[in-house]
Amino acid sequence: MKEQVVWGIHAGRTGDADSLFLKNNVVAIGWHEMGDLSKIACNREAYKTRVTNMFSNAKPGAIPGMAGQLFRFVCEMKLGDLVLYPSKFDREVHFGRIEGEYFYDPQGSPSYPNRRAVKWLKSVPRTKFTQGALYELGAAMSLFQVKNYPEEYRAILSGSSVAEPVDEDETVAVIAEEIEESTRDFILKTLAQEVKGHPFSHFVANLLRTMGYRTRVSPEGPDGGIDIIAHKDELGFEPPIIKVQAKSGDKGNVGEPVVSALYGKVAQSEFGMVVTLGGFTAQAINFAKGKSNLRLISGKELVDLILSRYELLDSGYKGMLPLRRVYVPEPLGSKQQ
Repeated sequence: MKEQVVWGIHAGRTGDADSLFLKNNVVAIGWHEMGDLSKIACNREAYKTRVTNMFSNAKPGAIPGMAGQLFRFVCEMKLGDLVLYPSKFDREVHFGRIEGEYFYDPQGSPSYPNRRAVKWLKSVPRTKFTQGALYELGAAMSLFQVKNYPEEYRAILSGSSVAEPVDEDETVAVIAEEIEESTRDFILKTLAQEVKGHPFSHFVANLLRTMGYRTRVSPEGPDGGIDIIAHKDELGFEPPIIKVQAKSGDKGNVGEPVVSALYGKVAQSEFGMVVTLGGFTAQAINFAKGKSNLRLISGKELVDLILSRYELLDSGYKGMLPLRRVYVPEPLGSKQQ
């Protein structure tokens, strides 16, 4: 016997369709600009074409995802399938069974006209699930198929209890690592796109100012191998004086020629620093070994500095890199080591 397919669905980014779902016994998705989806042929290419025509400003990479969710809702979701709705308001997971085919109803909640009738079976507190199951249910998409933890949801619907003790739930560590990794990727990708070239020098200079340095950025154009001069005193005469080369390019690791060229301009009483969004070649790293007045700052180390000084950055850079402080679970075992 074929197992019951399990779907996850969200009621909008802020849960604005919560009342529509639970009071009207439906699940629904938006994209009201698409009109009646039953008029589109049930194949993915037809949905992609329609999305492209209706959302001309959409990024090409976003179109398959949008079209795929609409296609699944109309063409792949079947009567009898299980649907899970995690409410942002009561903090419970609502279990429902699909009771009807797709229908179009722009009345009442015009932002969510694409609907299916559902029979709500039960609601379960989020504390009854493993962290991994909750993580999957928190997917960014409005509609998605639950593929990693469907057995857990089916078991809980039948009345079983499957949640593991927190200190045994390995997903806790995975979640924290994935959040951190995605944040780091976001920072590096944004910097590569928004402050490429000379503007990257200004960003690094601002980061240095959060550490108490005064900075002078070389004018755009040939800089003689020095992008920034940082110092503590007002005039820039007193040590320590740091000479910085900032490399925002993404065409491979920074090599030894760049590092040695900067170091050749660093006096004995001065310090040199090369900052890059990427990494350094083995030759560059070997060149810097043993030189106490030379530092190589890779993209990973740069992100560490940004995260530690984020609140002190200029408001323009914080607007470019919008981050919010959040708390994520730490595996209990890691605190005991």
